[in-house]
Amino acid sequence: MKWRSGRKVLWIGLVLWLGAALGIGESLIQAKGENVTKRFITMNMINPNGTMATYLQGAESVNPEWAAGREALSESLGFWMQAALASHDLVAFEKSYDALTRYFTADRQYIVWKLNPEGGAEVSTNALGDDLRIIGALVEGSRIWKGHSEWTATASDLAETLLSRSQKNGYLVDFYDFSTEELPDTLSLAYVDLSALRRLLEEGILDMKTYNRYHSLLQGMPDDGVFYPKAYHVVNGEYTYDENVNLIDQLLVAMHVGETQRSQESLLQFLKQELKQTGKIAGQYRRVDRKAVVKYESSSVYGLAIMFAIQMEDRPFAVKLNKRLQTLKGKDTRYPGGYVFEKNTHVFDNLLPLLGEYAIDRGGHGK
Repeated sequence: MKWRSGRKVLWIGLVLWLGAALGIGESLIQAKGENVTKRFITMNMINPNGTMATYLQGAESVNPEWAAGREALSESLGFWMQAALASHDLVAFEKSYDALTRYFTADRQYIVWKLNPEGGAEVSTNALGDDLRIIGALVEGSRIWKGHSEWTATASDLAETLLSRSQKNGYLVDFYDFSTEELPDTLSLAYVDLSALRRLLEEGILDMKTYNRYHSLLQGMPDDGVFYPKAYHVVNGEYTYDENVNLIDQLLVAMHVGETQRSQESLLQFLKQELKQTGKIAGQYRRVDRKAVVKYESSSVYGLAIMFAIQMEDRPFAVKLNKRLQTLKGKDTRYPGGYVFEKNTHVFDNLLPLLGEYAIDRGGHGK
């Protein structure tokens, strides 16, 4: 299956160059006490049926393995649910649950990774990382807002499907095609969401032996002194590496690693050195010499880096990252609060900054 890599090329390729300072319209929104990034998303990135559009501008799909235009992704749904949890927005979470059950899982026991703008499913494949993010959010939501046992029940059903259909050699793998029964040999390390797995363990949905398998996978995996591997081959037990590392992948892995006792100081120091020496953090780096291989900056990278810094209890660095992130906001007055470049944006490049902004708001003083 090629859709995961193709999908990533699209949202990483939609880069955000240095923007201007925030406009008057955004300042007015801030004065009302509402997060401007969240307002941009709710005003511009929600389809009429309640699903979340992938791009600001509509476009026809030319490849079923890629997301285009106003098509909706389970990836976006999961991050939006996490944002609702972070901001204690019950209404947004309930609407997300409705979209999940009405469209993404309608008459199925699994989550399709992509929907057309009208909410129809034209694929029969899930996406492990998205699934675990949504499942973990459902369990956490039921803890925050009591009286929603249906959320935990749905999480249990979805987890049961994953464990019964999407495992190979004792490990969950990147996807399962429920039509062709295709199953890969790889587990991308960015998908090993230990936080979600821990919630399943605490709910009795996952057993300790299974949880420990993934905990050990991250705790004991090799690295090159800064960067982590890309994936684990579940059949031959080998880790695989990309020649050029994507910082989005690396930061997702790092935050999952934060659930273990493994040190992440090397990656943190690398990011701090890059920001200090170059004034920015690039989207991709060459593994062999740690040099940037792209010129663009990504708002998604900064959003994740902020969350990582807060997790590492380095609030001063998180504040510096956030300051740089805010310079990437678009100057188009029609879209105040959004990370918009040339009249378009990927919702991912707004959701992760939103989560970073929430992390800054609730983060402690740190080091």
